[in-house]
Amino acid sequence: MSAGIILTKPRVPRTGTSDFTELAAIVRRSGLLRRRYGYYWTKLAAVPVVLAGAILAFIWIGDTWWQLFTAAGFAVLFTQIAMLGHDAAHRQIFVSGKWNDWVSLILGDLLVGMSYGWWRHKHTRHHANPNKAGTDPDIDLPVIAFTPEQARAPRSRAARWLVAHQGVFFFPILLLEGVSLHASGVRRVASREKLDRRWVEIGFLSIRLAGFGTLVFLVLSPGIAAVFLVVQLGLFGVYMGMVFAPNHKGMPIVPGDAKLDFLTRQVLMSRNVRGTRALDVMMGGLNYQIEHHLFPSMPRPHLRRVAPIVREYCQRHGVIYTVTGLWQSYAIVVRYINRVGLGERDPFACPLVQQRAVI
Repeated sequence: MSAGIILTKPRVPRTGTSDFTELAAIVRRSGLLRRRYGYYWTKLAAVPVVLAGAILAFIWIGDTWWQLFTAAGFAVLFTQIAMLGHDAAHRQIFVSGKWNDWVSLILGDLLVGMSYGWWRHKHTRHHANPNKAGTDPDIDLPVIAFTPEQARAPRSRAARWLVAHQGVFFFPILLLEGVSLHASGVRRVASREKLDRRWVEIGFLSIRLAGFGTLVFLVLSPGIAAVFLVVQLGLFGVYMGMVFAPNHKGMPIVPGDAKLDFLTRQVLMSRNVRGTRALDVMMGGLNYQIEHHLFPSMPRPHLRRVAPIVREYCQRHGVIYTVTGLWQSYAIVVRYINRVGLGERDPFACPLVQQRAVI
């Protein structure tokens, strides 16, 4: 959805079965909620093989600046592993919650170096209220303002200048996202906040972060090793950011006291990105963000197949279903946050406001 789209057909609440309950029944009958064990077992078996191969290649190549290409490869590999962990965290892989939790812990903490407990706490709140002011942690970031109120908040002179130019700096800032993701996890496991399996996470994170860093400095000379880690962490953050940024950024942000039904809340605040199956792999299926938010436990390979069903249903019920191209989605994100940073009171015309005006 780009700025200024108006909901031409206001949704009228219906009595009886809710819109989402009806849609869920249609999807359930289609069989697209069933598990895909063969698909996921293949991926889970491939992860240690590919990771071991990457480490052996890194050791074999040795102390050379060519390893910066290896750093880029590790950035891609770790992001793909993180997205598989995301599937497990959403109970897409196994019926058993315990099995999914342990897969998430191994993939997230031990292999990627991100705390599963920290991510789950944050991501659960996001899924419950996407783009809801004061509730969704994904629009409450220290370095980017997503609402005019955030842009007007008291800041230092340097911070105000950065916010005013945040559209320009949005993608460069993602170079720091990898460090931020690791640091946030470490802070969470070291805090006194409730955290399941804290000592498992501490152990896994310690092995991953200390072990990978030690390996890099054992194989490479200090200068190359330092640059290798900068490149790997920077590209990891950029890749993660470019997967997640198109999903909700630049979509309507609703007040904290807004009462919305589940279908409206999840569809209007999300954006799909059209593309080939190669894009599905690159984005871990999160280019079908609408379907993922409606059916978070649906296995990744079914999202492409359920999308036409959801789109047709939304069109029939007057719910805006937004699909853009990949580069268009990035342009929308940058344009939106740039307008917020420049102090515009209404960065876009929210369809919910337009709908209420029509009614």
